[in-house]
Amino acid sequence: MVEDNNILIKNVRIIDAYTDKISNVYIENGLIVSQEDSKSKKCQVIDGTGKVLMPAFIDLHAHFREPGFTNKETIETGSRAAVKGGYTTVVLMANTNPVCSTMDVVNFVKQRAKEVGLIDVEQVVSITSELNGESIDHLKDIDSTVKFFSDDGKGVMNSKIMKDVLTLSKENNFVVISHAEDHSFSKTDMRLAENYMTNRDLYACETTGGNLHMAHVSTKEALKMIIEAKKKGVNVTCEVTPHHIFADNKLTYRVNPPFRTQEDIDFIIKSIKNGYVDIIATDHAPHTEEDKKNGSPGISGIETSFQLCLTKLVKEEKLSLNKLSELMSKRPAEIIQIEKGLIKEGYHGDVILLDINKKTKINVNQFKSKGKNSPFNDSEVFGEILMTIKSGKIVYNKADD
Repeated sequence: MVEDNNILIKNVRIIDAYTDKISNVYIENGLIVSQEDSKSKKCQVIDGTGKVLMPAFIDLHAHFREPGFTNKETIETGSRAAVKGGYTTVVLMANTNPVCSTMDVVNFVKQRAKEVGLIDVEQVVSITSELNGESIDHLKDIDSTVKFFSDDGKGVMNSKIMKDVLTLSKENNFVVISHAEDHSFSKTDMRLAENYMTNRDLYACETTGGNLHMAHVSTKEALKMIIEAKKKGVNVTCEVTPHHIFADNKLTYRVNPPFRTQEDIDFIIKSIKNGYVDIIATDHAPHTEEDKKNGSPGISGIETSFQLCLTKLVKEEKLSLNKLSELMSKRPAEIIQIEKGLIKEGYHGDVILLDINKKTKINVNQFKSKGKNSPFNDSEVFGEILMTIKSGKIVYNKADD
C-alpha cells in the first residue's frame, strides 16, 4: 500500500539556498526525511531526471480578497493560483471587507484555507482598527498566533501610531509591515510619497527597537535608506516585487507603488546581489476588468512571479538559482519562523518540480486566479512549474491542466 504524503523524487537536481546537486528526495508523513533512494518504502515515485527540485515558494505579501471582495478573488481561487505559481505558504493582507481587525476574521480566513487544503496561510491584522488610521485599541484583543500587522494599501499616516505599534512589536514579538506612502505627496509625486514615509518608518523602528518589514520597495532612495539602517543595526527587513524588477515606467499600467525608472531597477538588482534585499514578494492584487478600468492599482502576479524572476534575475542578470531560492523560500520562512524554505531533513515536504529552461508565453486566460489583470500577457519568459508538492502531497500537477 502506498502511504499518503509519502513520495520519492529520484535523480533530480536539488537546488535550495545552500545546495546544488543531483540526488533523491524522500518525503514521509509530510516531512523531508532523506535524500537517499528508499527502495524498501511503499510510496509514490517521481522521476526527476533533467528537472530541478526547489523548496516551494513563500509569499510574504498577497491579497486574496475574501471576505468581502469575492468577485476579485476567493481563498480557493487564490490558493489554486498560488500552487500553480509554486507557492505553498502565503501571508494575506488585511484590506478585506470586513477589514481583518478581529480574531473572528483571522479565524474565518484560516478555516477557509484549511478547508480548501492547498496552502498554509498567515493572516495579517490591520494596524489601525478597520484601517481608519486613528485607533489601535483593537490590538489588545488579537492573540499571539498573529505574526504580522499592516495597513497595507493605505499606510499609517499618524506617526505616533506607527511608533506605538513598533513599540508593541518589540514587546510582543510580531512584525509590522510598512506600506510606505505619505498621502500628502500621493497625488503629485509618488516617489516622494515612498521616500518620505520610508525615512519616517526607519527612524521609528530605530528609536523603538521594533520589528519592521518594508513592503514593495521600489525607489533607489528608499532602498539606500534601508541599507544604511541595516548597517546601523536597525531591525528591518525588506521586499521587492517581481514586477518592479521586470519592467520600468515606460509601461503604462497602474500599480502602487508605480513602475520606476531603469536606474531604480538597476539599483534594486545590485542590492539583491549585494545581499541587502531580504525577499521577493508578489503583492498579488487581483482585480476585475471593470475595477482595473476604473483605476484600481495592482497585478495578479502569484502565478508568474517565478518566471519573471528567473527570466530577469537568473537568465539575464546571472543571479544564481541558490540566491533566488534564498529570496523566495529561505528568508521568507525565517521571517515567518517556520521550518520550510530548504530541502533539509526534518523540514516540511513542500517542494516544486521545475523545468528551468522551458520557454513559455504568459497567458492570462490560463490563470487560476480570478484576476486576469497583468501587463505581462504574451511576454516570453523562462521556466515552467511542473508540480507543486505540499507536505508530501501533490497539490498542483501541470499534466492535469
